[in-house]
Amino acid sequence: MATIDFTVSHKGRNYSLSLPSVTTFEELQAELEELTSVAPKNQKVLYKGKKATLNVEGTIGDAGIKSGVKVQLLGSTAEELGELRQVEGEFQRRERILRERASKSQPKLRSTGSASSSSIQFRFHSIEPLPHLPNPSGARELLEKLSNDPAIRHVMQIHHFSVGLLTELAPHEHPELLGLNVNAGQAIKLRLRTDAYDGFRLYKDVRRVLCHELTHNVWGDHDNNFKELNSKLNREVLEFERSVTNGTHTLSGLPSDIYQPSSEQEAYAQSYILGGSAPVEGTIDERRQLMLQAAMKRLQKDEEDLENSCGTSGPSATQSSSSS
Repeated sequence: MATIDFTVSHKGRNYSLSLPSVTTFEELQAELEELTSVAPKNQKVLYKGKKATLNVEGTIGDAGIKSGVKVQLLGSTAEELGELRQVEGEFQRRERILRERASKSQPKLRSTGSASSSSIQFRFHSIEPLPHLPNPSGARELLEKLSNDPAIRHVMQIHHFSVGLLTELAPHEHPELLGLNVNAGQAIKLRLRTDAYDGFRLYKDVRRVLCHELTHNVWGDHDNNFKELNSKLNREVLEFERSVTNGTHTLSGLPSDIYQPSSEQEAYAQSYILGGSAPVEGTIDERRQLMLQAAMKRLQKDEEDLENSCGTSGPSATQSSSSS
C-alpha cells in the first residue's frame, strides 16, 4: 500500500508523518490531535495556501496531499482557549474601566441632539475578528483602533458613512484580496494579518485599504467617480491629522494616531520646491500644503496598486463569491 510522507507544522514545531494514501481526513485529524492536543473541531488544515475542505469520507490522497508536502495546522488546545477567554475577559474589563474613567474626566459640553445622533448613526456598528485564526484578541484590538480612529470617524461623519460590521479577511481564504465591501456598507472586510500569520500588517496600510472600501459605500466600480471620492477621503484624513498635529482640530477624549511623512518624496518636499532646486522659503502654511500634495501623490500611486486587490470591484471581484 502506498504511503505519503509529509510534515505538519504547528506553532513553530514540525511533526513528520508517514500515512497510507487511503487515510481518511477523520483519521488524519485524530493523528493530529494525538500529536498536538488540538481537538478536530478546532483544527484548520492548510496546504499549498488552501484550506482543506474534506469530508470525513475523503482521503488525504484524494485531497492532493503528496510526499514532501508541508501542511500547516492552525488551532488551539482546550487549555489555550480557556486562557484566551480569560485574557479577552480581562482585556474587556480594562477597556470598560478606561471608558468609564474617560467619560468622568470629560468636561461637560453643550451639544445639539443632531450631533449626538449623527455620531451614533454614522460609525461601525460592530466589529468581529475571526475566532478560528491565531491571536483573535490582537485582531480585535486592531479593529477597535480602526473603528475609533479620529480621522476615520471624521470622514464617516462628513460623508454619512454607516457600516454594519467591520471584520477581517483570512489570507488563506482570500489570498488575492486586501479588502472587500459587502452590499455598500453591510460589512467591510480587511486583510489584517501577514500571509504567514506571524503578525499584523502595518496600521497605515490597513487604514488606507479601509478608506478605499469606505468609498465603495457610494460607488461600486473603480471609475472616475470612485477615484475622485477616494482621493477626497485620503486628503481629508491627511488634512484632519495635520490639523490635530497643529492643535487646530481635536475630538474630545479620542486617542490620535497621527500620520507622519515617510516617503522620500515627502521628505524632499519639506526642504525643496517640487521641480526646483531651492529650499522652500514660503510661509508655514505653504510648506504644509506642499507636504500634503506630496503625500497625496504617493497615496494616488498606492491606490492604483490597491484596486487590483479589492474584492468589491475590478479583477479580484470575479474571484470572490462574497462581493455584491
